[in-house]
Amino acid sequence: MALRDSLANYFGFEEHGTTLRTEVLAGITTFLTMSYIVVVNPSILADNPEIPIQDGISVPGYSYSEVVAMLAVVTIIAAAVATLIMAFYANRPFAQAPGLGLNAFFAFTVVGSLGISWQTALAAVVVEGIIFIILTAVGAREYVIRAFPEPVKFAVGTGIGLFLAIIGLQAMGIVVDDSETLVQLGAVASDPVAIVSVVGLLFTFALYARGIRGSIIIGIVATSLLGWGVAASGLVSGDAADALVAGGASATYDITPLAGAFVSGIADIEAFTFALVVFTFFFVDFFDTAGTLTGVAQIAGFLDDDGNLPDIDKPLMADAVGTTVGGMLGTSTVTTYIESASGVEEGGRTGMTALVVALLFLASLAVVPLAAAIPLYASHIALVVIGVVMLGNVVDIAWDDLSYAIPAGMTILVMPLTYSIATGIAAGIVTFPIVKAARGEWSDVRPGHWVLAAAFVLYFVVRTNTLA
Repeated sequence: MALRDSLANYFGFEEHGTTLRTEVLAGITTFLTMSYIVVVNPSILADNPEIPIQDGISVPGYSYSEVVAMLAVVTIIAAAVATLIMAFYANRPFAQAPGLGLNAFFAFTVVGSLGISWQTALAAVVVEGIIFIILTAVGAREYVIRAFPEPVKFAVGTGIGLFLAIIGLQAMGIVVDDSETLVQLGAVASDPVAIVSVVGLLFTFALYARGIRGSIIIGIVATSLLGWGVAASGLVSGDAADALVAGGASATYDITPLAGAFVSGIADIEAFTFALVVFTFFFVDFFDTAGTLTGVAQIAGFLDDDGNLPDIDKPLMADAVGTTVGGMLGTSTVTTYIESASGVEEGGRTGMTALVVALLFLASLAVVPLAAAIPLYASHIALVVIGVVMLGNVVDIAWDDLSYAIPAGMTILVMPLTYSIATGIAAGIVTFPIVKAARGEWSDVRPGHWVLAAAFVLYFVVRTNTLA
């Protein structure tokens, strides 16, 4: 009883019209809806041994499954730390973890396409987090928001959704390479991986549409079991059977090869490219977090008469500190999860909800070995489901205004087609002032817009000449 009273007083249950039981149920609900990240984040960040080029984190002397297990531990710790700060400092029912989209940018663009070492990529995450902390501490949020074109901010979520979806569909064998058309439909009627993936994806969509709590993690586990079952039954054999199963579960909890690796990455910095990576991490993290906080806060009834979230700097600080700690430990940028809305809809109104989520993340350390037993095609079901959900952001764009539609459209199209979040953002930023100027709407263009556009044009010139 004393503990219950202490929690009620600390988090202000009476003030927010909630109870301990409601907060606990809300926390459980939020955790179930976002727990897939414990499996998905490691599968994205770990260097895929089946791809010739490095496209993520690999540690000499450690197997792929061991690296996945390390990353699962780091994912859990980073999520728990950030969400605990959200609970006790911000007293908001928002949960945090390494974000989808930015982990793909980390692995496929920064490490894969740009050829930057994963240690240097982690250094960029840490630097971005520190910048975020400083800007939040001095209250510079409004100045940062004004520096970026509005249509680009609204378009980023949709572009990332398409980017995630194509990554997931490729891993599932539903979309494959083609020398003439670039991509085409995979052998969904003959490839065992594609068949199992389609069944798993449709099953997961059905659960999600029904509003089943934990539908994504249920879908991932069910798809994994189906793949293992098909392989074990003898319906397929040889390479086809091997493709359906993952490596054996690894029980390593040693994260020392990852923790602090960003320090060695600082020595391997090429200034302009590093600045672009930091900029992209910051841009997506800042606006994704701000947008998510506003959206979930609206559901909770937290917004004031002007549509602003009071004391938003506190949850932003939780995000910034979580990102910094996560980068130091060995994972990509931490952000607030839109899945927090599920807990809010269950009645969660205080940091107690976030505290429950953080404790459940810590408890999930017990199942870390299972993360390495999830096949890639099964874990990437989450990318397709979340990618489809993120397409809903497109309704916020003023498509009847060409000065908005063109930059937003370029951001959305270029991002998945170039396999780069940064390039998509850059395309929108370069387009915005040009279109505005062409329409004579000079008052809508600030000097910062031209500076950012010029910087990206210079980057494209340097980068594409280098690639040539």
